[in-house]
Amino acid sequence: MKNLVVVLIAFLGFYGVQAQDKMKKHSDEMTQEVAHVQLDQIKGEFVQKQITLKPGTYIFDVSNENVGHEVGFVLVKKGADISNPKNHIQTAYVTQAVKTGETQQSNPTKLEAGEYVYFCPLNPTSTDNTILVE
Repeated sequence: MKNLVVVLIAFLGFYGVQAQDKMKKHSDEMTQEVAHVQLDQIKGEFVQKQITLKPGTYIFDVSNENVGHEVGFVLVKKGADISNPKNHIQTAYVTQAVKTGETQQSNPTKLEAGEYVYFCPLNPTSTDNTILVE
């Protein structure tokens, strides 16, 4: 019986350490630095045409500079079919449509090395605006 109790205590101790390690790792990921990228839309276009970033996690701040109606933001890996929503990086969508004179944010979006295109289907803007991540 003593051996069973010792094994049970050892198991619970090991399990507790594993759970704490997982919680710490999750906490470390949550506190990772997130940078903001400002993107301004005017009627028919983004002011920023080309952006170069380092790999990392970004929040896109999209402003509507008197476009006259709501705008949005779509980010797609270059070369993918931009008309297919399955190819959109959905975390990069603004959390709600951007009204005239306002700014809205996307959720944190992890970008790896490569090239991306962005556009607004509501404005509508050109689809050759690029983000180069190197």
